[in-house]
Amino acid sequence: MPVGRPGARTIGIDFGTTNSVVALATGDGDARLVDFAAPDGTGSVFRSALCFWQDEARRGGLAHEAGPWAIAEFLDFPQGSRFLQSFKSMAANATFEHATVFEKRLRFEELGRIFLEHLLAHGGADMRARPERIVVGRPVRYVGARPDPALARARYDAMFALFGCEIHYVYEPLGAAYGFASRLNDAATLLVADFGGGTSDFSIVRVEAPGAARRCVPLGSAGVGIAGDRFDYRIMNQLVLPMLGKGGTYRSFDKVLEIQEGYFTDFGDWSRLALMRNRRTLAELARLQRSATQPAAIGRMIAVIENELGHALYEAVGQVKRALSSETHAVFRFAGPDLAIEAEVSREEFESWIAPDLQRIAEAVDTALAGAGLRADQIDHVFLTGGSSLIPAVRRLFESRFAQSRIDSGDELTSIAHGLALVGEDPDLPAWTAPAGD
Repeated sequence: MPVGRPGARTIGIDFGTTNSVVALATGDGDARLVDFAAPDGTGSVFRSALCFWQDEARRGGLAHEAGPWAIAEFLDFPQGSRFLQSFKSMAANATFEHATVFEKRLRFEELGRIFLEHLLAHGGADMRARPERIVVGRPVRYVGARPDPALARARYDAMFALFGCEIHYVYEPLGAAYGFASRLNDAATLLVADFGGGTSDFSIVRVEAPGAARRCVPLGSAGVGIAGDRFDYRIMNQLVLPMLGKGGTYRSFDKVLEIQEGYFTDFGDWSRLALMRNRRTLAELARLQRSATQPAAIGRMIAVIENELGHALYEAVGQVKRALSSETHAVFRFAGPDLAIEAEVSREEFESWIAPDLQRIAEAVDTALAGAGLRADQIDHVFLTGGSSLIPAVRRLFESRFAQSRIDSGDELTSIAHGLALVGEDPDLPAWTAPAGD
Protein backbone atom coordinates (compact mmCIF):
# COMPACT_ATOMS: atom_id res chain seq x y z
CA MET A 1 0.00 0.00 0.00
CA PRO A 2 1.18 3.60 -0.48
CA VAL A 3 3.19 5.10 2.34
CA GLY A 4 2.09 8.48 3.67
CA ARG A 5 4.19 11.52 4.35
CA PRO A 6 6.98 10.93 6.93
CA GLY A 7 5.74 11.88 10.38
CA ALA A 8 2.08 12.01 9.35
CA ARG A 9 -0.10 10.77 12.19
CA THR A 10 -3.49 9.23 11.51
CA ILE A 11 -6.02 7.76 13.91
CA GLY A 12 -8.42 5.14 12.57
CA ILE A 13 -11.58 4.77 14.68
CA ASP A 14 -14.00 1.90 14.35
CA PHE A 15 -16.89 3.39 16.35
CA GLY A 16 -19.11 0.35 16.70
CA THR A 17 -22.57 -0.36 18.04
CA THR A 18 -21.21 -2.82 20.61
CA ASN A 19 -17.44 -2.21 20.64
CA SER A 20 -15.05 0.48 19.47
CA VAL A 21 -11.43 0.02 18.41
CA VAL A 22 -8.70 2.59 17.70
CA ALA A 23 -5.56 2.20 15.60
CA LEU A 24 -2.62 4.56 15.00
CA ALA A 25 -0.60 4.98 11.81
CA THR A 26 2.62 7.00 11.84
CA GLY A 27 3.57 7.07 8.18
CA ASP A 28 5.71 3.92 8.10
CA GLY A 29 3.17 1.86 6.13
CA ASP A 30 1.74 0.03 9.13
CA ALA A 31 -0.63 0.69 12.02
CA ARG A 32 -0.95 -0.55 15.59
CA LEU A 33 -3.91 -0.88 17.92
CA VAL A 34 -4.42 1.23 21.04
CA ASP A 35 -4.67 -0.84 24.22
CA PHE A 36 -6.85 0.07 27.19
CA ALA A 37 -6.03 -1.10 30.73
CA ALA A 38 -9.66 -1.86 31.58
CA PRO A 39 -10.99 -3.22 34.90
CA ASP A 40 -11.38 -6.68 33.37
CA GLY A 41 -7.93 -6.72 31.75
CA THR A 42 -5.91 -4.91 29.10
CA GLY A 43 -7.18 -5.13 25.53
CA SER A 44 -7.85 -3.18 22.35
CA VAL A 45 -11.66 -3.49 22.44
CA PHE A 46 -13.51 -0.63 24.16
CA ARG A 47 -17.23 -1.19 24.83
CA SER A 48 -19.46 1.45 23.25
CA ALA A 49 -21.27 2.27 26.47
CA LEU A 50 -21.86 5.21 28.83
CA CYS A 51 -22.86 5.37 32.47
CA PHE A 52 -24.06 8.55 34.27
CA TRP A 53 -24.68 9.19 37.96
CA GLN A 54 -25.37 12.22 40.09
CA ASP A 55 -22.45 13.77 41.95
CA GLU A 56 -22.76 17.26 43.40
CA ALA A 57 -18.97 17.58 43.51
CA ARG A 58 -18.83 17.44 39.70
CA ARG A 59 -19.55 20.32 37.38
CA GLY A 60 -23.24 20.25 36.55
CA GLY A 61 -23.80 17.64 39.25
CA LEU A 62 -23.38 14.79 36.76
CA ALA A 63 -20.52 12.28 36.62
CA HIS A 64 -19.95 9.78 33.82
CA GLU A 65 -17.76 6.98 32.52
CA ALA A 66 -17.45 5.05 29.26
CA GLY A 67 -16.40 1.65 27.96
CA PRO A 68 -15.79 -1.19 30.43
CA TRP A 69 -15.52 1.40 33.20
CA ALA A 70 -19.16 2.37 32.48
CA ILE A 71 -20.26 -1.25 32.89
CA ALA A 72 -18.35 -1.55 36.17
CA GLU A 73 -19.96 1.63 37.54
CA PHE A 74 -23.43 0.48 36.53
CA LEU A 75 -23.05 -2.96 38.09
CA ASP A 76 -21.82 -1.39 41.34
CA PHE A 77 -24.80 0.98 41.64
CA PRO A 78 -27.51 0.23 39.03
CA GLN A 79 -30.38 1.96 40.80
CA GLY A 80 -28.47 5.23 41.04
CA SER A 81 -27.12 5.18 37.50
CA ARG A 82 -28.30 5.79 33.96
CA PHE A 83 -26.68 3.35 31.55
CA LEU A 84 -26.61 3.78 27.77
CA GLN A 85 -25.28 1.25 25.29
CA SER A 86 -25.51 0.89 21.51
CA PHE A 87 -26.27 4.60 21.22
CA LYS A 88 -24.65 4.57 17.79
CA SER A 89 -27.88 2.96 16.56
CA MET A 90 -29.61 6.34 17.08
CA ALA A 91 -27.25 8.28 14.79
CA ALA A 92 -29.53 8.22 11.73
CA ASN A 93 -32.83 8.24 13.65
CA ALA A 94 -34.62 11.57 13.11
CA THR A 95 -37.12 10.81 15.90
CA PHE A 96 -34.31 10.64 18.46
CA GLU A 97 -33.76 14.17 19.76
CA HIS A 98 -32.06 13.55 23.08
CA ALA A 99 -31.52 11.08 25.91
CA THR A 100 -32.86 12.20 29.29
CA VAL A 101 -30.17 11.63 31.90
CA PHE A 102 -31.59 12.54 35.29
CA GLU A 103 -32.61 16.18 34.72
CA LYS A 104 -30.39 16.81 31.70
CA ARG A 105 -31.17 16.30 28.04
CA LEU A 106 -28.19 15.16 25.98
CA ARG A 107 -28.22 15.14 22.19
CA PHE A 108 -26.50 12.38 20.22
CA GLU A 109 -23.44 14.51 19.53
CA GLU A 110 -23.13 15.39 23.22
CA LEU A 111 -23.25 11.72 24.16
CA GLY A 112 -20.66 11.05 21.47
CA ARG A 113 -18.28 13.72 22.69
CA ILE A 114 -18.50 12.44 26.27
CA PHE A 115 -17.76 8.94 24.97
CA LEU A 116 -14.74 10.18 22.98
CA GLU A 117 -13.40 12.18 25.93
CA HIS A 118 -13.23 8.99 27.99
CA LEU A 119 -11.85 7.01 25.05
CA LEU A 120 -9.02 9.54 24.75
CA ALA A 121 -8.37 9.60 28.49
CA HIS A 122 -8.19 5.82 28.80
CA GLY A 123 -6.00 5.56 25.69
CA GLY A 124 -3.12 7.07 27.66
CA ALA A 125 0.00 8.36 25.96
CA ASP A 126 -1.07 6.90 22.61
CA MET A 127 -3.97 9.35 22.42
CA ARG A 128 -2.39 12.51 23.85
CA ALA A 129 -0.65 13.82 20.74
CA ARG A 130 -2.94 15.71 18.38
CA PRO A 131 -3.40 13.75 15.13
CA GLU A 132 -3.17 15.27 11.68
CA ARG A 133 -6.34 13.50 10.61
CA ILE A 134 -8.81 10.89 11.81
CA VAL A 135 -10.54 8.33 9.64
CA VAL A 136 -13.86 7.17 11.06
CA GLY A 137 -15.67 4.05 9.94
CA ARG A 138 -19.36 4.34 9.17
CA PRO A 139 -21.95 1.70 8.21
CA VAL A 140 -22.92 1.21 4.60
CA ARG A 141 -26.49 1.25 5.88
CA TYR A 142 -27.43 2.71 9.24
CA VAL A 143 -29.73 0.91 11.66
CA GLY A 144 -33.43 1.77 11.51
CA ALA A 145 -36.51 1.51 9.34
CA ARG A 146 -35.92 4.92 7.74
CA PRO A 147 -32.32 5.94 8.45
CA ASP A 148 -31.25 9.48 7.54
CA PRO A 149 -27.57 9.34 6.45
CA ALA A 150 -27.29 13.14 6.17
CA LEU A 151 -28.46 13.52 9.78
CA ALA A 152 -26.01 10.84 10.91
CA ARG A 153 -23.19 12.66 9.09
CA ALA A 154 -24.04 15.97 10.79
CA ARG A 155 -24.12 14.27 14.19
CA TYR A 156 -20.82 12.50 13.53
CA ASP A 157 -19.24 15.80 12.42
CA ALA A 158 -20.26 17.46 15.69
CA MET A 159 -19.10 14.47 17.72
CA PHE A 160 -15.67 14.00 16.12
CA ALA A 161 -14.95 17.73 15.97
CA LEU A 162 -13.58 17.11 19.46
CA PHE A 163 -10.31 16.07 17.81
CA GLY A 164 -9.83 19.47 16.13
CA CYS A 165 -8.36 18.01 12.93
CA GLU A 166 -9.36 16.68 9.51
CA ILE A 167 -12.23 14.17 9.66
CA HIS A 168 -12.75 11.57 6.93
CA TYR A 169 -15.44 8.90 6.76
CA VAL A 170 -14.91 5.50 5.13
CA TYR A 171 -17.34 2.61 4.87
CA GLU A 172 -16.39 0.12 7.57
CA PRO A 173 -15.92 -2.90 5.26
CA LEU A 174 -13.71 -0.75 3.00
CA GLY A 175 -11.42 -0.20 5.97
CA ALA A 176 -11.13 -3.96 6.45
CA ALA A 177 -10.65 -4.40 2.69
CA TYR A 178 -7.76 -1.93 2.65
CA GLY A 179 -5.99 -3.78 5.43
CA PHE A 180 -6.56 -7.16 3.77
CA ALA A 181 -5.30 -5.85 0.42
CA SER A 182 -1.93 -5.09 2.00
CA ARG A 183 -1.40 -8.87 2.26
CA LEU A 184 -1.93 -9.48 -1.47
CA ASN A 185 0.90 -9.68 -3.98
CA ASP A 186 -1.25 -10.02 -7.10
CA ALA A 187 -4.19 -8.18 -8.63
CA ALA A 188 -7.54 -9.43 -7.31
CA THR A 189 -11.18 -8.56 -6.73
CA LEU A 190 -12.06 -8.64 -3.05
CA LEU A 191 -15.39 -8.77 -1.17
CA VAL A 192 -15.36 -7.87 2.52
CA ALA A 193 -18.25 -8.83 4.80
CA ASP A 194 -18.29 -6.98 8.11
CA PHE A 195 -20.63 -8.26 10.83
CA GLY A 196 -20.91 -5.72 13.64
CA GLY A 197 -23.27 -5.45 16.58
CA GLY A 198 -25.97 -3.48 14.76
CA THR A 199 -25.29 -3.79 11.02
CA SER A 200 -23.86 -6.19 8.47
CA ASP A 201 -22.01 -4.39 5.68
CA PHE A 202 -20.46 -5.56 2.42
CA SER A 203 -17.97 -3.86 0.08
CA ILE A 204 -16.24 -4.96 -3.11
CA VAL A 205 -12.80 -3.62 -4.02
CA ARG A 206 -10.49 -4.10 -7.01
CA VAL A 207 -6.92 -4.54 -5.81
CA GLU A 208 -4.17 -3.89 -8.36
CA ALA A 209 -0.71 -5.43 -8.22
CA PRO A 210 1.92 -3.77 -5.97
CA GLY A 211 3.44 -0.73 -7.63
CA ALA A 212 0.24 0.39 -9.37
CA ALA A 213 -0.45 4.12 -9.26
CA ARG A 214 -3.74 3.39 -7.51
CA ARG A 215 -3.62 0.10 -5.65
CA CYS A 216 -7.27 -0.16 -4.53
CA VAL A 217 -10.49 0.92 -6.26
CA PRO A 218 -13.88 0.61 -4.46
CA LEU A 219 -16.51 -0.96 -6.76
CA GLY A 220 -19.71 -1.33 -4.72
CA SER A 221 -21.24 -1.60 -1.26
CA ALA A 222 -24.45 -2.66 0.48
CA GLY A 223 -25.65 -3.21 4.02
CA VAL A 224 -28.49 -4.31 6.27
CA GLY A 225 -29.44 -3.40 9.85
CA ILE A 226 -29.05 -6.97 11.17
CA ALA A 227 -26.04 -8.36 13.03
CA GLY A 228 -24.79 -9.74 16.35
CA ASP A 229 -27.26 -7.97 18.63
CA ARG A 230 -30.17 -9.46 16.67
CA PHE A 231 -28.70 -12.95 16.98
CA ASP A 232 -28.32 -12.51 20.76
CA TYR A 233 -31.95 -11.47 21.07
CA ARG A 234 -33.08 -14.49 19.04
CA ILE A 235 -31.52 -16.72 21.71
CA MET A 236 -32.99 -14.63 24.50
CA ASN A 237 -36.46 -14.67 22.94
CA GLN A 238 -36.56 -18.32 21.87
CA LEU A 239 -34.57 -20.06 24.61
CA VAL A 240 -34.49 -17.91 27.74
CA LEU A 241 -37.72 -15.91 27.91
CA PRO A 242 -39.98 -19.00 27.74
CA MET A 243 -38.26 -20.13 30.97
CA LEU A 244 -39.15 -16.74 32.47
CA GLY A 245 -42.84 -17.01 31.58
CA LYS A 246 -43.11 -15.77 27.99
CA GLY A 247 -45.77 -17.71 26.10
CA GLY A 248 -47.28 -18.89 29.38
CA THR A 249 -50.77 -18.34 30.70
CA TYR A 250 -52.56 -17.02 33.78
CA ARG A 251 -56.05 -17.39 35.22
CA SER A 252 -58.45 -14.48 35.29
CA PHE A 253 -61.70 -15.53 36.94
CA ASP A 254 -62.92 -18.46 34.81
CA LYS A 255 -60.65 -17.73 31.84
CA VAL A 256 -57.10 -18.77 31.00
CA LEU A 257 -55.27 -15.97 29.15
CA GLU A 258 -51.83 -15.68 27.58
CA ILE A 259 -49.34 -13.52 29.47
CA GLN A 260 -48.93 -10.21 27.64
CA GLU A 261 -45.66 -9.76 25.74
CA GLY A 262 -45.27 -6.30 27.28
CA TYR A 263 -43.86 -7.90 30.42
CA PHE A 264 -40.82 -9.01 28.40
CA THR A 265 -40.15 -5.93 26.25
CA ASP A 266 -37.32 -4.64 28.43
CA PHE A 267 -35.46 -7.94 28.10
CA GLY A 268 -34.36 -6.68 24.66
CA ASP A 269 -31.70 -4.57 26.43
CA TRP A 270 -30.15 -5.83 29.65
CA SER A 271 -29.59 -2.34 31.03
CA ARG A 272 -33.33 -1.57 30.90
CA LEU A 273 -34.04 -4.40 33.32
CA ALA A 274 -32.69 -2.24 36.15
CA LEU A 275 -35.60 0.15 35.54
CA MET A 276 -38.05 -2.68 36.22
CA ARG A 277 -36.71 -3.01 39.75
CA ASN A 278 -39.28 -0.74 41.32
CA ARG A 279 -42.09 -1.33 43.81
CA ARG A 280 -44.93 -0.98 41.31
CA THR A 281 -43.51 -3.40 38.71
CA LEU A 282 -42.46 -6.01 41.27
CA ALA A 283 -45.88 -5.86 42.95
CA GLU A 284 -47.53 -6.39 39.56
CA LEU A 285 -45.27 -9.36 38.82
CA ALA A 286 -46.05 -10.84 42.24
CA ARG A 287 -49.78 -10.69 41.39
CA LEU A 288 -49.07 -12.30 38.02
CA GLN A 289 -47.10 -15.09 39.71
CA ARG A 290 -50.05 -15.92 41.98
CA SER A 291 -52.38 -16.33 39.01
CA ALA A 292 -49.91 -17.90 36.56
CA THR A 293 -50.36 -21.51 35.52
CA GLN A 294 -46.55 -21.85 35.78
CA PRO A 295 -45.70 -19.63 38.77
CA ALA A 296 -42.10 -20.89 38.96
CA ALA A 297 -41.33 -19.28 35.58
CA ILE A 298 -42.58 -15.88 36.75
CA GLY A 299 -40.56 -16.40 39.93
CA ARG A 300 -37.44 -16.75 37.79
CA MET A 301 -38.24 -13.51 36.00
CA ILE A 302 -38.73 -11.74 39.35
CA ALA A 303 -35.37 -13.10 40.55
CA VAL A 304 -33.58 -11.70 37.48
CA ILE A 305 -35.09 -8.26 38.10
CA GLU A 306 -34.80 -8.16 41.90
CA ASN A 307 -31.15 -9.28 41.86
CA GLU A 308 -30.16 -7.06 38.90
CA LEU A 309 -28.93 -9.97 36.81
CA GLY A 310 -29.56 -8.49 33.35
CA HIS A 311 -25.90 -8.04 32.40
CA ALA A 312 -24.93 -11.53 33.59
CA LEU A 313 -27.92 -13.02 31.75
CA TYR A 314 -26.85 -11.48 28.44
CA GLU A 315 -23.26 -12.57 29.04
CA ALA A 316 -24.55 -16.14 29.36
CA VAL A 317 -26.49 -15.71 26.10
CA GLY A 318 -23.30 -14.54 24.38
CA GLN A 319 -21.40 -17.53 25.73
CA VAL A 320 -23.88 -20.03 24.32
CA LYS A 321 -23.87 -18.24 20.94
CA ARG A 322 -20.08 -18.46 20.82
CA ALA A 323 -20.14 -22.11 21.91
CA LEU A 324 -22.47 -22.98 19.04
CA SER A 325 -19.88 -21.61 16.62
CA SER A 326 -17.58 -24.51 17.46
CA GLU A 327 -19.98 -27.18 18.81
CA THR A 328 -23.19 -28.68 17.45
CA HIS A 329 -24.81 -28.52 20.91
CA ALA A 330 -24.36 -26.25 23.90
CA VAL A 331 -25.85 -25.92 27.36
CA PHE A 332 -27.20 -22.58 28.50
CA ARG A 333 -26.49 -22.26 32.20
CA PHE A 334 -27.38 -19.34 34.40
CA ALA A 335 -27.53 -19.10 38.17
CA GLY A 336 -28.04 -16.40 40.77
CA PRO A 337 -29.87 -15.79 44.03
CA ASP A 338 -33.19 -17.72 43.96
CA LEU A 339 -32.52 -18.70 40.36
CA ALA A 340 -31.03 -21.58 38.37
CA ILE A 341 -31.67 -22.10 34.67
CA GLU A 342 -30.23 -24.81 32.48
CA ALA A 343 -31.27 -25.77 28.95
CA GLU A 344 -29.63 -27.53 26.04
CA VAL A 345 -29.74 -25.92 22.63
CA SER A 346 -28.57 -27.27 19.30
CA ARG A 347 -26.86 -25.37 16.52
CA GLU A 348 -29.71 -26.50 14.26
CA GLU A 349 -32.26 -24.78 16.53
CA PHE A 350 -30.22 -21.59 16.68
CA GLU A 351 -29.87 -21.54 12.90
CA SER A 352 -33.63 -21.93 12.51
CA TRP A 353 -34.15 -18.91 14.78
CA ILE A 354 -31.83 -16.68 12.73
CA ALA A 355 -32.92 -18.01 9.30
CA PRO A 356 -34.97 -14.85 8.44
CA ASP A 357 -31.97 -12.69 9.34
CA LEU A 358 -29.62 -14.77 7.20
CA GLN A 359 -31.98 -14.38 4.25
CA ARG A 360 -31.80 -10.59 4.49
CA ILE A 361 -28.02 -10.74 4.81
CA ALA A 362 -27.85 -12.89 1.66
CA GLU A 363 -29.97 -10.35 -0.20
CA ALA A 364 -27.56 -7.56 0.83
CA VAL A 365 -24.59 -9.57 -0.49
CA ASP A 366 -26.40 -9.96 -3.83
CA THR A 367 -27.10 -6.21 -3.85
CA ALA A 368 -23.38 -5.46 -3.39
CA LEU A 369 -22.50 -7.78 -6.28
CA ALA A 370 -25.14 -6.21 -8.52
CA GLY A 371 -23.95 -2.71 -7.63
CA ALA A 372 -20.41 -3.66 -8.64
CA GLY A 373 -21.67 -5.29 -11.83
CA LEU A 374 -20.04 -8.61 -10.91
CA ARG A 375 -20.99 -12.26 -10.60
CA ALA A 376 -19.99 -14.34 -7.59
CA ASP A 377 -17.45 -16.27 -9.68
CA GLN A 378 -15.63 -13.01 -10.45
CA ILE A 379 -14.70 -12.51 -6.78
CA ASP A 380 -11.17 -13.77 -6.05
CA HIS A 381 -11.14 -13.34 -2.26
CA VAL A 382 -13.85 -13.04 0.40
CA PHE A 383 -12.77 -11.65 3.76
CA LEU A 384 -15.16 -12.19 6.69
CA THR A 385 -14.73 -9.98 9.75
CA GLY A 386 -16.71 -9.12 12.90
CA GLY A 387 -17.74 -11.46 15.70
CA SER A 388 -20.74 -12.99 13.92
CA SER A 389 -18.55 -14.06 11.00
CA LEU A 390 -17.60 -17.01 13.21
CA ILE A 391 -21.17 -18.40 13.15
CA PRO A 392 -21.13 -21.48 10.87
CA ALA A 393 -24.46 -20.59 9.21
CA VAL A 394 -23.05 -17.19 8.28
CA ARG A 395 -19.96 -18.78 6.81
CA ARG A 396 -22.04 -21.32 4.86
CA LEU A 397 -23.98 -18.44 3.34
CA PHE A 398 -20.75 -17.34 1.66
CA GLU A 399 -19.57 -20.86 0.86
CA SER A 400 -22.80 -21.37 -1.10
CA ARG A 401 -21.95 -18.38 -3.32
CA PHE A 402 -18.16 -18.50 -3.44
CA ALA A 403 -15.65 -21.33 -3.47
CA GLN A 404 -14.53 -22.24 0.06
CA SER A 405 -10.90 -21.76 -0.97
CA ARG A 406 -11.58 -18.07 -1.61
CA ILE A 407 -12.88 -17.36 1.90
CA ASP A 408 -10.60 -15.95 4.59
CA SER A 409 -11.10 -14.45 8.05
CA GLY A 410 -9.19 -13.22 11.09
CA ASP A 411 -8.79 -10.25 13.46
CA GLU A 412 -12.58 -10.26 13.68
CA LEU A 413 -12.85 -7.31 16.09
CA THR A 414 -9.88 -5.19 15.05
CA SER A 415 -9.40 -5.41 11.28
CA ILE A 416 -11.55 -2.37 10.48
CA ALA A 417 -9.71 0.08 12.76
CA HIS A 418 -6.36 -1.19 11.48
CA GLY A 419 -7.41 -0.67 7.87
CA LEU A 420 -8.94 2.76 8.54
CA ALA A 421 -5.64 4.00 9.95
CA LEU A 422 -3.85 2.77 6.83
CA VAL A 423 -6.43 4.41 4.55
CA GLY A 424 -5.63 7.72 6.24
CA GLU A 425 -2.04 7.44 5.03
CA ASP A 426 -3.05 6.92 1.40
CA PRO A 427 -2.35 9.95 -0.85
CA ASP A 428 -5.61 9.09 -2.64
CA LEU A 429 -7.65 9.29 0.58
CA PRO A 430 -10.56 11.27 -1.00
CA ALA A 431 -11.30 8.31 -3.30
CA TRP A 432 -12.06 6.19 -0.23
CA THR A 433 -14.34 8.58 1.62
CA ALA A 434 -18.08 7.97 1.80
CA PRO A 435 -20.43 10.53 0.18
CA ALA A 436 -21.75 13.09 2.68
CA GLY A 437 -25.42 12.40 2.09
CA ASP A 438 -25.28 8.66 1.43
